[in-house]
Amino acid sequence: MTANIRLNAFTMNSVGHLSPGLWRHPRDESRRYLDLDYWVQLAQTLERGLIDAVFIADVLGVYDVYGGSRDAALSGGVQVPVNDPLQLVPAMAAATEHLGFGITASVSFEHPYPFARRMSTLDHLTKGRVGWNIVTSYLNSGALNLGVSGQEAHDRRYDIAEEYLEVAYKLWEKSWDEDAVVADAATGVYADPDRVHPVAHEGEFFRVPGIHLSEPSPQRTPFLYQAGASSRGMAFAARHAENIFVAAPSRRVLAGQVAALRDAVTATGRNTDDVTVINQQTVIVAETDALAQKRLDEYLEVASGVGALTLMSGWTGIDFSAIDPDAVLRDQESNAIQSVVKAFTAADPDRAWTIREIAEYARIGGDGPVIVGSPETVADALEDWVDTTGVGGFNLAAAAVPETFEAVVDLLVPELQKRGRYQTEYTPGTLRNKLVGHGDRVDRSHPAATVTLPGS
Repeated sequence: MTANIRLNAFTMNSVGHLSPGLWRHPRDESRRYLDLDYWVQLAQTLERGLIDAVFIADVLGVYDVYGGSRDAALSGGVQVPVNDPLQLVPAMAAATEHLGFGITASVSFEHPYPFARRMSTLDHLTKGRVGWNIVTSYLNSGALNLGVSGQEAHDRRYDIAEEYLEVAYKLWEKSWDEDAVVADAATGVYADPDRVHPVAHEGEFFRVPGIHLSEPSPQRTPFLYQAGASSRGMAFAARHAENIFVAAPSRRVLAGQVAALRDAVTATGRNTDDVTVINQQTVIVAETDALAQKRLDEYLEVASGVGALTLMSGWTGIDFSAIDPDAVLRDQESNAIQSVVKAFTAADPDRAWTIREIAEYARIGGDGPVIVGSPETVADALEDWVDTTGVGGFNLAAAAVPETFEAVVDLLVPELQKRGRYQTEYTPGTLRNKLVGHGDRVDRSHPAATVTLPGS
């Protein structure tokens, strides 16, 4: 029996996400991102299509690597202006029953103590439908605006992330016993003080002596997403993530990443069946192949090559404006997202990418591949990607919003269901139970379940 293909909708609380310049298209509504109705309507559309989660990207900084300036990002609306993703969730949750919410938040820019409370609050308000996309951040501009001298080194950021998660796990999993809330009206005791424990954490980066401020939420620890494809990021993802998000431009690159991630998960002692790899993908679907191609052509008329290189410069830390467009990108060290550099260089030795080709490729869908066609054509392609690479599903980015997502829901989902490759109803319960099927809480082998408090 073939497994269901998992689908998320990948978006951002911004005028533009991964297809720079598409805000200019007459059918794109992303300029409505300041309107709460826009987000509620999107959530309802996605739930109608039984989409697992709306996965909301975020950056705390501006793309200023290209040309050494913020100007290209600002003039092109390249992920700026950008608003807080967490603020959207309560309204979308109130308008839906099952849709999950994958929220991107960086360990580099907020202390774990208030962040743990924010996520517990969301987990309560969504009845356990919230997930955290753990990132370490890659834009130096974000670090500078928080008053530090610059971004920490790539691997050092993961060292910080390890301790950050240790603190969060202690707060979520160990501070409050399961029976700490007694709510005894007769005695006037709401929470038993003996069943609420200070985490007493003292580490290299964080000191957190006290208790978690929130009582246990449905999942305690939110469902954990992580995008780690560098060697250090892969080890981190294998240890912590329940869904691992990658952006491979080809089947060959993706197959290698999936195999390496599975090996890394096995090495940690976790069950690989509990960890799903999802690839970033953009699908442009219409009733026929010809109509889908026409739609793509319309998108390309307003898509921005400069905007694409602005994104790629920020992701890689390489100023592509200073390189000959016909020069081939070579593998090199990066203090940004190392896996993006390798995906276009060392990961596929049979393919050499020029800067011009990268700009052309990234105009629609950023650093992820694009599939264009009828529902049958796109379903064939997605099935092939899954069956030849071992990937479990896709983070579907939009070219035009909501058009791309509406086409996925109305055309692609019924075709995948007809083939037995997509769910026909939601699994009850929390996001974790929907995606993993083992209940609401982290698996016993997960580090969140095995974390301990001093003296315990």
